[in-house]
Amino acid sequence: MVTGSANRQYQIVIYGASGFTGQFVVEEVARVADGVDFRGQELRWAIAGRSQKKLEEVLHKAANNLARPQLKSVDIIICDINDPPALADMCKKASVVLDCVGPYRFYGEPVVKACVENGAHFVDISGEPQYLESMILKYDSEAAEKGVYIVGTCGFDSIPADLGVLFTRHSMQGTLTAVESFLSFKSGEEGTCIHDGTWQSAIHGIADQSNLRKLRKQLALKPVPVVGQKLKRRGAVFYSDEIKQYAIPFLGADASVVKRTQRYLSESLQETPVQYAAYAAVGGIASVIQLMFAGFFFLLFTKFSFGRKLLIRYPKFFSFGYFSSEGPTQKQMDESSFTMTFFGEGYSQDQDPQQGKPNLKICTQVSGPEAAYVTTPIAMVQAGVTILKEPGSLPKKGGVYSPGAVFSKTKLVERLDKAGIHFSVISKTEA
Repeated sequence: MVTGSANRQYQIVIYGASGFTGQFVVEEVARVADGVDFRGQELRWAIAGRSQKKLEEVLHKAANNLARPQLKSVDIIICDINDPPALADMCKKASVVLDCVGPYRFYGEPVVKACVENGAHFVDISGEPQYLESMILKYDSEAAEKGVYIVGTCGFDSIPADLGVLFTRHSMQGTLTAVESFLSFKSGEEGTCIHDGTWQSAIHGIADQSNLRKLRKQLALKPVPVVGQKLKRRGAVFYSDEIKQYAIPFLGADASVVKRTQRYLSESLQETPVQYAAYAAVGGIASVIQLMFAGFFFLLFTKFSFGRKLLIRYPKFFSFGYFSSEGPTQKQMDESSFTMTFFGEGYSQDQDPQQGKPNLKICTQVSGPEAAYVTTPIAMVQAGVTILKEPGSLPKKGGVYSPGAVFSKTKLVERLDKAGIHFSVISKTEA
């Protein structure tokens, strides 16, 4: 723990609180402030951003939505991403900064830098592997030296996947060696919609794949050891007998984040690493055809500057209504949910994982409310609270971490379960 950070003016500062996601993080922090973790001791928190007027509007909206008029008097910090002294001042006042300003490839690093230099822990909800891994290269050593925890992907990307694999491992009475996850979404009669900030992150990420490969060469990371029977990779589109519908590889950050966690657990804690593959359910053959058609044009357009501009300008048209500048309605959010199902295999305690075929199977699930603006704020805030409340269960030194690496010895799964993101064992069988 950073010396003196626990006694700072604010335990939590939400940076970018007036953004589309930030407003929901504000409401979630307000709920947690009234919860068991802070009963008898008031949570010291503030919100931060560029516009006093917009930040005040967010507080008034949260006060009305939660029927808590006292929220109107929560402290406000004015600072801009292009004003390093103001960012530094914000970070000096905070124990933990929750950064809601994306795309992170453009706006994340100045906040990370300010946190590391000024001793504040950092949590974001990025799903952008290039940004996340470049932060390791640039700030891991300094963060370790300062005792600062920099933790990315603490939203729907990639808490359910990363903590879900750890939950599956802890639930198997033996050695878990491989896991496949299948993500599915449920929506109501009005369908689902995501704010176009996520769409923009995806466009820039796909367009910049070559630089991600160069970055990974610079990191020069050792391959994660394969223990047990090697996990077979599936095709680009396939019918899954496990979930009885078609599926595709999940294009988010989950696979790379879980791999980072498993590398850390193997190298730093000498725990058996788990192989992992992430997939998303797409439904029947009609959905597959629509997805292939949309995917072809998306990949084509991201190759050219003009195409990327069109994608960014008309998100609703090019995403068949899934992304928009307005984001989802409250009804869409209320009627949406997700389920991530994990199918794991491994070896019983009396069997050598390097010999023979796996003889244990396990199925677990992580399920929760709407992914982007209900689940993500819950996950982000609980990650921040865990840093505050369980410093003794975090790694001994600071650094740039994935969620599973930094929280593997904490009670974050239990915290998430109580907050509405549920972890459950569906079945266990012996081969």
